[in-house]
Amino acid sequence: MTTGEPGACVLGVDSGGSGLRAALVVPRDLRRPDPVRSTEPVRTGPRGIDAGHFMAQLLPMARGLLERAGGGHITAVAVGAAGLATLGDDLRAELPSALAKALGVRRTALAADAVTAYAGALGDRPGAVVAAGTGMIAIGTDLTAWHRADGWGHLLGDCGGGAWIGRAGLEAAMRAHDGRRGGSRALLARAEAVFGPPAGLPGQLYPRTDRPAVLASFAPDVAACAADDSVADGILRAAARHITEAAAAVCPSADACEVAFTGGLFRLGEPLLAPLRAEVAEQLPHTRPVPAAGDPLDGALHIAAEIAADRLRLPLDSRMLSVHGEGDS
Repeated sequence: MTTGEPGACVLGVDSGGSGLRAALVVPRDLRRPDPVRSTEPVRTGPRGIDAGHFMAQLLPMARGLLERAGGGHITAVAVGAAGLATLGDDLRAELPSALAKALGVRRTALAADAVTAYAGALGDRPGAVVAAGTGMIAIGTDLTAWHRADGWGHLLGDCGGGAWIGRAGLEAAMRAHDGRRGGSRALLARAEAVFGPPAGLPGQLYPRTDRPAVLASFAPDVAACAADDSVADGILRAAARHITEAAAAVCPSADACEVAFTGGLFRLGEPLLAPLRAEVAEQLPHTRPVPAAGDPLDGALHIAAEIAADRLRLPLDSRMLSVHGEGDS
């Protein structure tokens, strides 16, 4: 297959807790209309991520992108989906044939969102990437296999991510409310301003299905207190340590290794970035931190272009990255 045929386009899709984002590229001349998005997350059911609901959202988006690009046809699609590794059975079984039937797609890649974050940040170079927002996951590869650390959700891990920081900040607020050691009056004042009386906080948090996002919403308050509050500063230093430990676990070799950090968590700025730089220097002295070249949607577009041209270098894995169509890979 070649991406140089007239009208050939590739489609990248990023599916997460806030809905779908999709973008189209015409590889022959690198034209890319602005991405489009939905605000409704794809449903999950007994077989995991619902392929029918996914297609119902994606098809009008894809057709609208083609129209804005002046026509053409989509030869390859890459989908990065949160939860694909454990909830992707329905997508893997249904999506490639549904895309082929509806849009004439010849080849489809299905990837965990950590893989598209990696591809967006480092392309197809070996290295390690930490993707952190509400949660936190590290992924690395030597281009023969994938290695992951954390990403186990807010109850079992995601250590150092937004929900982890927010929960630690609220715990410190409740300690101050109770008069226990380890509390922070500054964080208590912030928590009261955001959530109201502390005694009502459990009732606001525990019934919520979006509890990780609610916890993560308090992370900027922790960062805002860090300059003048030792407890808040300690929380962010601990987060930096956890993030770096995850990166260290997935670096593909003890030799020089590129490491990139990507995701909304790092917009917390210097209260997190300063201790993170110190932890990287101590734990990963052999690595070379590099800026992320792009985001997960850029990574999906990169993978789509690579499979369209039959030159994908990133390793295939039945759960993390699979390619379907035209004889598969």
